[in-house]
Amino acid sequence: VFGGGNTAMDAVRTARRLGAAPATILYRRSEAEMPARAEEVAHAKAEGIEFETLVAPIELLGDEDGWLTGVRLQRMELGEPDDSGRRRPQPIPDDEFEITIDVAVVAIGNDPNPLIQKTTPDLEQTAWGTIVADPETGRTAKVAVFAGGDIVTGGATVILAMGAGRRAAASIDEYLKTGVWEIVAETEA
Repeated sequence: VFGGGNTAMDAVRTARRLGAAPATILYRRSEAEMPARAEEVAHAKAEGIEFETLVAPIELLGDEDGWLTGVRLQRMELGEPDDSGRRRPQPIPDDEFEITIDVAVVAIGNDPNPLIQKTTPDLEQTAWGTIVADPETGRTAKVAVFAGGDIVTGGATVILAMGAGRRAAASIDEYLKTGVWEIVAETEA
């Protein structure tokens, strides 16, 4: 899980409870700068969550079939404080490395993550940077890629995101059983 806030802690703990092992937080600052509440971090550690701090994702890696296989990370160091009072992360030159992952959860801020658009340019986007997906199925213009929640609608409620997740889960199940991919319905971008 990319991020260091309460949402990232919820996501990584849920992933762990659903069987992800290991389940890891990747965060660009140190633990002291994490915006998550201290008790959320403590609970995550108690559940066996791993923490890799002072790293920033720079590229998602995949195999020839388009399946996620890893992430390239940049080691960071802390510089001067930013407007929030937290020390600003700065890349350490020539200090990149890769780790193997099979699922990536991005829990960073409320805006669409530019990393997604950079690493997956064939995902159709709206003028606001959200991903175009069929509202009933979560299917995108890229075969076998589903999207839902805030990355599709922009900031909205948890209930709407949960509904999108349920619909996407049914569509994912159908796709995995049949292998049939239907074209995303035309939407206004």
